[in-house]
Amino acid sequence: MIAPFRAVAHPWLCDVMGHLTTRYYMAMFDDASYHALNAVFGWSGSDAEATGTGFVDVRHELDYEAEVRAGDLLEINARLERLGGKSVTLVYDMMIIGRDQRAARMTAVSVCFDTQARQAVSLPADWRARAERLLQANAQD
Repeated sequence: MIAPFRAVAHPWLCDVMGHLTTRYYMAMFDDASYHALNAVFGWSGSDAEATGTGFVDVRHELDYEAEVRAGDLLEINARLERLGGKSVTLVYDMMIIGRDQRAARMTAVSVCFDTQARQAVSLPADWRARAERLLQANAQD
């Protein structure tokens, strides 16, 4: 697992019922995805402008498992699930620190994207090699 992101469920992120509202789950998972893509490929958001290569999300599946309340400390861990020719599938677990309980799980498919041509492209060879090493290490654990 990659431990890419930590957050706090601040009161202003909660809805009228006192728990983290849906829009902020997605914001936290989105922030975590930048850290995960960096850990997997060495990519950062600034690389999209510098190299013209980035990622677009094409699918999200989100399961809510436990209530997140104001003041909860959260950690989002990511795991590389699948590596395609142009795409990557990552699974993110949002854990409530202190309760050791999973609050939510999101499975996301992201596609390597040419920011100039505005189309999907193959993952660069060096990114693929780095991700394959990570998949092999995960398989040995």
